[in-house]
Amino acid sequence: MSHINVTINGRQYRMACEEGQEVRLLKLAENLESRVGELRGKFGEIGDARLTVMAALTVCDELVDANARIRALEGELETLRNVRVAAADRTKATQIAVANALNAAAERIEKTTQMLNRTIGTGVAIG
Repeated sequence: MSHINVTINGRQYRMACEEGQEVRLLKLAENLESRVGELRGKFGEIGDARLTVMAALTVCDELVDANARIRALEGELETLRNVRVAAADRTKATQIAVANALNAAAERIEKTTQMLNRTIGTGVAIG
């Protein structure tokens, strides 16, 4: 377990994090500090706790929107997967139909060839 110091709303906090997560935690703290600074610029000095809460609510709002977008994209992905499966099934059915048609045509050609060979062999004129 690592410990680092982060600054949020001008105050230092000692935070624990997993090994290797120090840089990520610092970036998260910088992001939150930036949001607090933006809010302070908009609303002035309205109290440290209030600014921090407003910044946290802003982040939560973005998170809710992002999660909704993720769910929508997952739904679209599922729809696309279903379309792909249906298209693959249609392609397979088409290939089978084409193969059956070609086999049937080959059988008709073979029968016609056999009939012509018998006719030519017996000297009987057709037509």
